[in-house]
Amino acid sequence: MSDVELRHLTTMAAVADEGSFGRAAARLGYTQSTVSQQIAALEKAVGGAVFDRPGGPKPVRITPLGAVVLAHGRELLAKAEAMTVAIDRFKAGDGRIDIGTFQSVSNVILPLVIRGLRAEHPGCDIRLFEEETDQPDLQDLDLMFFDSRVDGEVEHRKLFDDPYLLIARRGTFPDGPVHPALLDGAPMVAHPPICDQARMEQALARNGVRPQIVCRTAGNETVLSMVRAGMGSAILPQLAIRGADIDSDPSLCVHRLEPAPPPREIFLLWQAHRTHSPLAARAIEIIAEVADEIAERT
Repeated sequence: MSDVELRHLTTMAAVADEGSFGRAAARLGYTQSTVSQQIAALEKAVGGAVFDRPGGPKPVRITPLGAVVLAHGRELLAKAEAMTVAIDRFKAGDGRIDIGTFQSVSNVILPLVIRGLRAEHPGCDIRLFEEETDQPDLQDLDLMFFDSRVDGEVEHRKLFDDPYLLIARRGTFPDGPVHPALLDGAPMVAHPPICDQARMEQALARNGVRPQIVCRTAGNETVLSMVRAGMGSAILPQLAIRGADIDSDPSLCVHRLEPAPPPREIFLLWQAHRTHSPLAARAIEIIAEVADEIAERT
Protein backbone atom coordinates (compact mmCIF):
# COMPACT_ATOMS: atom_id res chain seq x y z
CA MET A 1 0.00 0.00 0.00
CA SER A 2 2.97 2.34 0.40
CA ASP A 3 3.13 2.54 -3.42
CA VAL A 4 -0.31 4.20 -3.69
CA GLU A 5 0.07 7.86 -4.63
CA LEU A 6 -2.44 10.70 -4.56
CA ARG A 7 -2.18 11.02 -8.34
CA HIS A 8 -3.30 7.39 -8.67
CA LEU A 9 -6.34 8.10 -6.50
CA THR A 10 -7.11 11.30 -8.41
CA THR A 11 -7.06 9.35 -11.67
CA MET A 12 -9.24 6.58 -10.24
CA ALA A 13 -11.83 9.09 -9.04
CA ALA A 14 -11.89 10.75 -12.47
CA VAL A 15 -12.41 7.38 -14.22
CA ALA A 16 -15.20 6.48 -11.79
CA ASP A 17 -16.90 9.85 -12.30
CA GLU A 18 -16.55 9.89 -16.11
CA GLY A 19 -17.13 6.19 -16.79
CA SER A 20 -14.24 5.83 -19.25
CA PHE A 21 -10.49 6.18 -19.42
CA GLY A 22 -10.74 8.51 -22.41
CA ARG A 23 -13.07 11.04 -20.75
CA ALA A 24 -10.99 10.87 -17.53
CA ALA A 25 -7.88 11.64 -19.57
CA ALA A 26 -9.57 14.67 -21.15
CA ARG A 27 -10.70 15.92 -17.72
CA LEU A 28 -7.24 15.59 -16.20
CA GLY A 29 -5.29 16.75 -19.24
CA TYR A 30 -3.54 13.39 -19.57
CA THR A 31 -3.22 10.99 -22.48
CA GLN A 32 -5.36 7.87 -22.28
CA SER A 33 -2.24 5.72 -22.01
CA THR A 34 -1.13 7.75 -18.95
CA VAL A 35 -4.49 7.08 -17.30
CA SER A 36 -4.14 3.37 -18.07
CA GLN A 37 -0.62 3.33 -16.60
CA GLN A 38 -1.71 5.02 -13.39
CA ILE A 39 -4.68 2.68 -12.90
CA ALA A 40 -2.39 -0.28 -13.57
CA ALA A 41 0.06 1.01 -10.93
CA LEU A 42 -2.81 1.42 -8.45
CA GLU A 43 -4.09 -2.09 -9.09
CA LYS A 44 -0.61 -3.49 -8.59
CA ALA A 45 -0.31 -1.63 -5.28
CA VAL A 46 -3.70 -2.81 -3.92
CA GLY A 47 -3.34 -6.33 -5.29
CA GLY A 48 -6.36 -6.56 -7.58
CA ALA A 49 -8.50 -4.91 -10.26
CA VAL A 50 -10.30 -1.72 -9.33
CA PHE A 51 -12.29 -1.53 -12.59
CA ASP A 52 -13.97 -4.07 -14.86
CA ARG A 53 -13.30 -3.12 -18.49
CA PRO A 54 -16.10 -4.47 -20.73
CA GLY A 55 -14.55 -2.89 -23.81
CA GLY A 56 -16.17 -0.97 -26.64
CA PRO A 57 -18.49 1.90 -25.83
CA LYS A 58 -19.67 0.39 -22.57
CA PRO A 59 -18.59 2.33 -19.45
CA VAL A 60 -16.06 0.80 -17.10
CA ARG A 61 -17.48 -0.52 -13.86
CA ILE A 62 -15.86 -0.29 -10.45
CA THR A 63 -15.11 -3.61 -8.75
CA PRO A 64 -15.92 -4.41 -5.11
CA LEU A 65 -12.23 -3.89 -4.27
CA GLY A 66 -12.30 -0.68 -6.28
CA ALA A 67 -15.29 0.57 -4.27
CA VAL A 68 -13.31 0.15 -1.03
CA VAL A 69 -10.25 1.87 -2.49
CA LEU A 70 -12.32 4.70 -3.96
CA ALA A 71 -14.20 5.42 -0.72
CA HIS A 72 -10.99 5.75 1.28
CA GLY A 73 -9.25 7.42 -1.64
CA ARG A 74 -11.82 10.22 -1.77
CA GLU A 75 -11.29 10.82 1.97
CA LEU A 76 -7.54 11.04 1.43
CA LEU A 77 -7.98 13.41 -1.50
CA ALA A 78 -10.30 15.62 0.57
CA LYS A 79 -7.76 15.72 3.41
CA ALA A 80 -4.96 16.51 0.96
CA GLU A 81 -7.01 19.37 -0.47
CA ALA A 82 -7.76 20.66 3.03
CA MET A 83 -4.05 20.50 3.85
CA THR A 84 -3.23 22.45 0.70
CA VAL A 85 -5.73 25.14 1.65
CA ALA A 86 -4.36 25.26 5.20
CA ILE A 87 -0.78 25.58 3.94
CA ASP A 88 -1.77 28.37 1.56
CA ARG A 89 -3.55 30.19 4.42
CA PHE A 90 -0.53 29.68 6.69
CA LYS A 91 1.83 31.10 4.08
CA ALA A 92 -0.52 34.05 3.61
CA GLY A 93 -0.41 34.77 7.37
CA ASP A 94 -3.73 33.30 8.48
CA GLY A 95 -2.26 30.96 11.06
CA ARG A 96 -2.09 30.98 14.85
CA ILE A 97 0.22 32.95 17.09
CA ASP A 98 0.69 32.59 20.87
CA ILE A 99 2.01 35.68 22.69
CA GLY A 100 3.08 36.02 26.31
CA THR A 101 2.39 39.42 27.84
CA PHE A 102 1.98 41.43 31.05
CA GLN A 103 -0.43 44.14 32.23
CA SER A 104 0.85 47.37 30.77
CA VAL A 105 1.78 45.74 27.46
CA SER A 106 -1.68 44.18 27.28
CA ASN A 107 -3.31 47.58 27.90
CA VAL A 108 -1.21 49.79 25.63
CA ILE A 109 0.79 47.86 23.03
CA LEU A 110 -1.17 44.74 22.17
CA PRO A 111 -4.47 46.40 21.19
CA LEU A 112 -2.57 48.26 18.45
CA VAL A 113 -0.71 45.11 17.41
CA ILE A 114 -3.88 43.02 17.27
CA ARG A 115 -5.70 45.63 15.20
CA GLY A 116 -2.77 45.72 12.78
CA LEU A 117 -2.62 41.94 12.40
CA ARG A 118 -6.38 41.56 12.05
CA ALA A 119 -6.54 44.32 9.44
CA GLU A 120 -4.09 42.38 7.27
CA HIS A 121 -5.16 38.83 8.22
CA PRO A 122 -8.80 38.76 9.38
CA GLY A 123 -8.72 34.98 9.76
CA CYS A 124 -5.64 34.79 11.97
CA ASP A 125 -5.87 33.10 15.38
CA ILE A 126 -4.25 35.20 18.15
CA ARG A 127 -3.85 33.74 21.66
CA LEU A 128 -2.60 35.88 24.57
CA PHE A 129 -1.21 34.60 27.88
CA GLU A 130 -0.72 37.21 30.61
CA GLU A 131 1.57 36.44 33.53
CA GLU A 132 3.73 38.42 35.94
CA THR A 133 6.83 36.28 36.46
CA ASP A 134 10.57 36.45 37.08
CA GLN A 135 11.13 33.27 35.05
CA PRO A 136 9.72 33.60 31.52
CA ASP A 137 8.80 30.31 29.86
CA LEU A 138 8.74 30.49 26.07
CA GLN A 139 8.32 26.77 25.45
CA ASP A 140 4.74 27.01 24.15
CA LEU A 141 4.88 30.62 22.92
CA ASP A 142 5.85 32.19 19.62
CA LEU A 143 6.68 35.56 21.18
CA MET A 144 6.83 37.01 24.68
CA PHE A 145 7.06 40.50 26.13
CA PHE A 146 9.33 40.81 29.17
CA ASP A 147 10.94 43.60 31.17
CA SER A 148 14.54 42.38 31.23
CA ARG A 149 17.11 40.52 29.19
CA VAL A 150 17.00 36.73 29.47
CA ASP A 151 19.93 34.33 29.31
CA GLY A 152 19.88 30.93 27.67
CA GLU A 153 18.40 29.76 24.37
CA VAL A 154 16.46 32.99 23.91
CA GLU A 155 16.72 35.76 21.35
CA HIS A 156 15.50 39.23 22.17
CA ARG A 157 14.76 42.59 20.63
CA LYS A 158 14.75 45.65 22.83
CA LEU A 159 11.66 47.74 22.14
CA PHE A 160 12.13 50.86 24.29
CA ASP A 161 12.99 52.27 27.73
CA ASP A 162 10.00 52.75 30.03
CA PRO A 163 10.86 55.48 32.60
CA TYR A 164 9.48 55.44 36.14
CA LEU A 165 7.21 58.26 37.31
CA LEU A 166 5.78 59.19 40.69
CA ILE A 167 1.99 59.13 41.14
CA ALA A 168 0.58 60.94 44.18
CA ARG A 169 -2.55 62.66 45.37
CA ARG A 170 -2.48 66.23 44.16
CA GLY A 171 -0.78 68.48 46.73
CA THR A 172 1.27 65.70 48.34
CA PHE A 173 4.41 67.08 46.68
CA PRO A 174 5.15 70.49 45.14
CA ASP A 175 4.45 70.77 41.42
CA GLY A 176 7.25 69.69 39.14
CA PRO A 177 9.99 67.08 39.55
CA VAL A 178 10.44 65.35 42.90
CA HIS A 179 13.79 64.34 44.39
CA PRO A 180 13.72 60.65 45.40
CA ALA A 181 15.06 61.60 48.84
CA LEU A 182 11.58 62.94 49.68
CA LEU A 183 10.27 59.38 49.40
CA ASP A 184 12.49 57.97 52.14
CA GLY A 185 10.16 56.69 54.85
CA ALA A 186 7.08 57.94 52.98
CA PRO A 187 4.07 55.59 52.59
CA MET A 188 4.19 53.82 49.25
CA VAL A 189 1.83 51.52 47.30
CA ALA A 190 3.83 49.13 45.14
CA HIS A 191 3.79 46.10 42.91
CA PRO A 192 5.13 42.79 44.28
CA PRO A 193 8.96 42.75 44.32
CA ILE A 194 9.34 40.71 41.13
CA CYS A 195 10.46 41.54 37.60
CA ASP A 196 11.78 45.10 37.29
CA GLN A 197 9.99 46.29 40.45
CA ALA A 198 12.67 44.65 42.59
CA ARG A 199 15.47 46.24 40.55
CA MET A 200 13.87 49.69 40.85
CA GLU A 201 13.50 49.39 44.64
CA GLN A 202 17.11 48.18 44.93
CA ALA A 203 18.28 51.23 42.94
CA LEU A 204 16.44 53.53 45.36
CA ALA A 205 17.86 51.69 48.36
CA ARG A 206 21.42 52.06 47.05
CA ASN A 207 20.84 55.81 47.23
CA GLY A 208 19.46 55.64 50.77
CA VAL A 209 15.79 55.88 49.74
CA ARG A 210 13.57 53.31 51.48
CA PRO A 211 9.87 54.12 51.25
CA GLN A 212 7.49 52.53 53.74
CA ILE A 213 5.59 49.97 51.65
CA VAL A 214 2.03 49.97 53.01
CA CYS A 215 0.40 47.90 50.25
CA ARG A 216 1.61 45.55 47.55
CA THR A 217 -0.68 44.53 44.70
CA ALA A 218 -0.15 43.18 41.19
CA GLY A 219 -2.94 45.24 39.63
CA ASN A 220 -2.12 48.64 38.16
CA GLU A 221 -5.68 49.84 38.74
CA THR A 222 -5.54 48.65 42.36
CA VAL A 223 -2.29 50.58 42.89
CA LEU A 224 -3.96 53.74 41.60
CA SER A 225 -7.10 53.12 43.65
CA MET A 226 -5.01 52.92 46.82
CA VAL A 227 -3.19 56.14 45.88
CA ARG A 228 -6.56 57.85 45.34
CA ALA A 229 -7.70 56.54 48.74
CA GLY A 230 -4.71 58.19 50.44
CA MET A 231 -2.73 55.05 51.29
CA GLY A 232 0.43 56.56 49.81
CA SER A 233 2.10 57.49 46.57
CA ALA A 234 3.38 55.03 43.92
CA ILE A 235 6.24 54.73 41.47
CA LEU A 236 4.98 53.24 38.22
CA PRO A 237 6.46 52.75 34.75
CA GLN A 238 5.15 55.26 32.25
CA LEU A 239 3.54 52.49 30.17
CA ALA A 240 1.36 51.51 33.14
CA ILE A 241 0.34 55.12 33.62
CA ARG A 242 -0.41 55.59 29.91
CA GLY A 243 -2.90 52.73 30.04
CA ALA A 244 -4.72 54.23 33.07
CA ASP A 245 -5.69 57.67 31.64
CA ILE A 246 -4.36 59.55 34.67
CA ASP A 247 -4.74 62.94 32.95
CA SER A 248 -8.52 62.77 33.31
CA ASP A 249 -8.31 62.33 37.11
CA PRO A 250 -7.95 65.72 38.90
CA SER A 251 -7.20 64.02 42.23
CA LEU A 252 -3.88 62.60 41.01
CA CYS A 253 -0.66 64.22 39.94
CA VAL A 254 2.24 62.75 37.93
CA HIS A 255 5.78 63.84 38.83
CA ARG A 256 9.13 63.11 37.23
CA LEU A 257 11.81 61.84 39.57
CA GLU A 258 15.09 63.78 39.43
CA PRO A 259 17.52 62.16 39.48
CA ALA A 260 15.54 59.38 37.84
CA PRO A 261 15.99 55.70 38.68
CA PRO A 262 17.07 53.48 35.77
CA PRO A 263 14.13 52.94 33.40
CA ARG A 264 12.41 49.63 32.91
CA GLU A 265 13.49 48.02 29.64
CA ILE A 266 10.83 46.34 27.49
CA PHE A 267 11.96 43.41 25.36
CA LEU A 268 10.36 41.05 22.87
CA LEU A 269 11.62 37.48 23.32
CA TRP A 270 11.44 34.29 21.28
CA GLN A 271 13.15 30.92 21.32
CA ALA A 272 16.60 30.93 19.74
CA HIS A 273 17.04 29.24 16.35
CA ARG A 274 13.27 29.07 15.87
CA THR A 275 11.77 29.49 12.41
CA HIS A 276 8.95 32.02 12.63
CA SER A 277 5.64 31.51 10.90
CA PRO A 278 4.71 34.29 8.43
CA LEU A 279 2.20 35.56 11.00
CA ALA A 280 4.79 35.68 13.79
CA ALA A 281 7.31 37.39 11.51
CA ARG A 282 4.74 40.04 10.60
CA ALA A 283 3.77 40.42 14.27
CA ILE A 284 7.40 41.24 15.12
CA GLU A 285 7.41 43.95 12.45
CA ILE A 286 4.15 45.48 13.69
CA ILE A 287 5.30 45.31 17.33
CA ALA A 288 8.51 47.14 16.39
CA GLU A 289 6.50 49.85 14.57
CA VAL A 290 4.17 50.32 17.55
CA ALA A 291 7.11 50.39 19.97
CA ASP A 292 8.86 53.06 17.90
CA GLU A 293 5.73 55.22 17.98
CA ILE A 294 5.47 54.84 21.77
CA ALA A 295 9.17 55.61 22.23
CA GLU A 296 8.80 58.79 20.17
CA ARG A 297 5.86 59.96 22.29
CA THR A 298 7.77 59.13 25.46
